[in-house]
Amino acid sequence: MNDLQLRKTQVPGEFDRIAHRYDLLNRLNPGYRKHLHWSAERMELARDANVLDLCCGTGLSTEALVDAYPEAGITGLDASSGMLELAKTKPQLERVRFVCGDAMHPRSAGLEPARYDGVFMAYGIRNMPDPDLCLGRILELLKPGGMIAFHEYSVADSRFSKAIWNLVAGTIIIPFGALTTGSSELFRYLRRSVNQFDGVEAFKERLLAAGFVDVREKPMDGWQRGIVHTFLAARPQ
Repeated sequence: MNDLQLRKTQVPGEFDRIAHRYDLLNRLNPGYRKHLHWSAERMELARDANVLDLCCGTGLSTEALVDAYPEAGITGLDASSGMLELAKTKPQLERVRFVCGDAMHPRSAGLEPARYDGVFMAYGIRNMPDPDLCLGRILELLKPGGMIAFHEYSVADSRFSKAIWNLVAGTIIIPFGALTTGSSELFRYLRRSVNQFDGVEAFKERLLAAGFVDVREKPMDGWQRGIVHTFLAARPQ
C-alpha cells in the first residue's frame, strides 16, 4: 500500500473530526449544491426509484436525490459516523435510511445485490483505496439497466483546469479549511488526491473495464467547469 492509499484509509476519521463544520465549508463554495442537483437529475430515474447514496456524508448529496426523486426509496451509506449523525438531524432527510458502512465493502453493511435502480456517489470514488474493486462491487448493487452517477473532480486532462484547481486549493480551500477546522491536513489531502485522480477519459475507460456500459461525462459551470464532472454509466441489461 503506497502513501496515498494509506491516507485514504484514514479519511473517515478525518471527516468525523470536521463533521460539525462540513456544511458551512461547502455552503461557501459557489455552485456546490446546484451541481449536486445536476448530477442527481442527470440519472433520469423514475420518481419512485430505489436509490443508494454512497459516501453520503452529512446528506448534502442525499438532499439532491430527495429533491430530484421525491417518491424514491433512498438509502445513504457513509463510513463516518459523525457525518451520518448530522445527516440524521435534517428534517428534509427524515424518510432516508442511513447506514454506517464502508463503500469498499457495501454488502457487509447489509446492502443487497441487484437492488438499486440508481447509485449516486459524490466525491467518493477518488477516496477509495482500490477504486477498481469498489466499482465491481457497486456494479453488483445495481439492477440490470440501473444507472450510476459519479460526481467527481477530474483535472488531469487539462493543464488549465489543473492550474485553476491548484490556485483555488492553495489560496482558498486549504487556508480557509485550516482556519475553520483548526487543521489543514484533510484539505491538503484533498488537493493531492484530485491532482492524482484519473483524467476524464481514463476514468471513463476504468468504468468500461469494470463492466459498465453507456459511459459518458457531463460538465458543470462556473469555476468548476472542467474541474468537477458528472460521470454517468449503467449496468448492462
